[in-house]
Amino acid sequence: MTASAITLGDFLRSRRARLAPEHTPVPVVPGRRRVPGLRREELARLAGVSVDYYTRLEQGRCGKISPVVLEAIARALRLDRIEREHMRNLAEPRYSGKTLAPQRVRPEIWQLLGMLDRGGVPAMVLGRRTDLLAVNRMARALYHDLDLVAQPAFDRNIARAAFLDNRLRDMVPDWEETAARIAAVLRFDAGRYPDDPLMHRLVHDLLSGSPEFARLWARHDVKQLLVGVKRHRHPVVGTVILTYQSMILPGDSDQTLLLYSVEAGSPSEAALHTLAGRMSPAGGS
Repeated sequence: MTASAITLGDFLRSRRARLAPEHTPVPVVPGRRRVPGLRREELARLAGVSVDYYTRLEQGRCGKISPVVLEAIARALRLDRIEREHMRNLAEPRYSGKTLAPQRVRPEIWQLLGMLDRGGVPAMVLGRRTDLLAVNRMARALYHDLDLVAQPAFDRNIARAAFLDNRLRDMVPDWEETAARIAAVLRFDAGRYPDDPLMHRLVHDLLSGSPEFARLWARHDVKQLLVGVKRHRHPVVGTVILTYQSMILPGDSDQTLLLYSVEAGSPSEAALHTLAGRMSPAGGS
């Protein structure tokens, strides 16, 4: 992964490019525009900083940036909460140079996954880089033959499966939306850990192996897995409409428990009941 993939300047340029001049209160500088969005001098005026300072900021020549300036630029760029956090991470990475220990799922979480199995709830634990750390049997049944748990540890990764394995694509009717969300989640994580060699290798592999990922990565969009609705295509029970919600696990802020639920009395609930009935009684989350 090149350094430019996670720099503050690239992110600021991408957000500046999406702002239409006519939709901002700043006086538009006359003349032909070579790029979309606001010019640097227009954005600097909106943020209340000098053009020279903002230019040096995008070029990575500013050193430490005050929180007041960052907030002014965030307002000018109309960043949402996740984008603001990403910008702060890029401006002053909290985990730069930190050695990342391998992640382990606590026994209590494995017990929780088993309890969710008995309730017919698909669930999984995601770690840094969208690594799949744990999955219960309901989730394995939902994803049918895409058994990432059986893969070597390096390959148990949602982004790798999404962009380098066509089987996952076949399971997702709303593929473009899902692919964009996965790339944006990975981009946010990359901003938190800019020195992570495993992240560098993962992004390098994805950029090399997937033109689709390269296109989405270049957008610099960032997201976190919070809550949403997704459609899932299963070869046995058909399309299942799932609501997903996530929660950070105590003891490791880089572990996220992802739960799937369905509407009571819906065909999707019947589909999950069918999958639960097809599961083997043995363990193996």
